[in-house]
Amino acid sequence: MRVVAALREGMADAEAVRVFGVSANSIRNWKARFAFGGVEGLESRRPGRKAGELRKLTRSQERALIEFEPEQLDLDGKLWTRRKATELVRRLFGVSYTERGMGKLLRRMGLSFQRPDRRAIEANPEAMAEWVNVTYPALVKRAESEDAVILFADQVGVRPDHLSGSTWGRVGRTPTVTRTGKRFSLNAMSAISPRGDMRFTVFTGRFDTTEFLAFCQRLISGYDTKIHLVLDGHPVHRSKATKKWMAEHAEQIELHYLPAYAPHLNPDELVNADLKRTLADKTIIGRDRMELAVRSFSVASRSCPTTSAATSMAHTPFTLQPFSSWSIAQLL
Repeated sequence: MRVVAALREGMADAEAVRVFGVSANSIRNWKARFAFGGVEGLESRRPGRKAGELRKLTRSQERALIEFEPEQLDLDGKLWTRRKATELVRRLFGVSYTERGMGKLLRRMGLSFQRPDRRAIEANPEAMAEWVNVTYPALVKRAESEDAVILFADQVGVRPDHLSGSTWGRVGRTPTVTRTGKRFSLNAMSAISPRGDMRFTVFTGRFDTTEFLAFCQRLISGYDTKIHLVLDGHPVHRSKATKKWMAEHAEQIELHYLPAYAPHLNPDELVNADLKRTLADKTIIGRDRMELAVRSFSVASRSCPTTSAATSMAHTPFTLQPFSSWSIAQLL
């Protein structure tokens, strides 16, 4: 701007080169920019095209991308990659992209490459929506009117060969973690309230009606109010013996069933996942050591729910909160 101002006041180009220490090419460039855009034409800008300038696709075409799974568009598979998106754009709009360019486009659209959650293909979306929007809110109101407690329950089995976690290591060199080659298993069942209050049991035998009803009896003994127990449709939960026992204790406990294939609606599943992550970081060489680790985890979670299972699952879309501020719709 100083050079152009001097030129407009009558300074010769050669004199401007000497006085300002700039090249003759720069002076010609600045004179052309001033002639085309005035003073604004001399303002420095970020190099390259402006955002949105000379796009290959319109905004409506961009929004049309990745609204379906690849296999629905004859692209093979369920996971989107840059290669598949590039092929889709070429097929639909006749526009070619490099994979790198497609990655830039997808990021500009607000997308990122991430690991998807899994949902069972047999799941019923309408049933899950009804549970979230109708069934559970009604259960909450009923529990409040009865001064009752709602608990979510689930059982989990752990084996040493099922335990795996992640660790830092050198690039190109897979870390090695030594574990026992013995095979043994352990089962546990827990129940957790939306406030984080937890009850649990650990047993070595198989999960059957006897173990389930013994756990329910312990729940009844631990609460002086009625319990509304929410769980999945496991055959043990629906057996004749279970129904008979529940009828005999109807004033103390009542079962409610989640929609089929909807584990993401059960917050106790997060406790199970947290348990397995905890065990994956321990050296377990026998069933006794595993049982001790499971009980230690459960006791810590039960005695301090706000700093154990609840907060360790903060990366999930579900947060353990009181009835008044927690909506189960956050799970979807």
